[in-house]
Amino acid sequence: MAKAVTIKVKLVSSADTGFYYVTKKNSRTMTEKLSKKKYDPIAKKHVEFREGKIK
Repeated sequence: MAKAVTIKVKLVSSADTGFYYVTKKNSRTMTEKLSKKKYDPIAKKHVEFREGKIK
């Protein structure tokens, strides 16, 4: 069996609210850590979300 190209990553809020998104990324083309600006409903504003580990 071949190894999967896409992996699931957890995007954790930088506002330390505990809110997170789960998304997929291509591990071959995107080798660096993923970071995006998305909406945090607990902080009620757009903040940067950084890649973390999925347990």
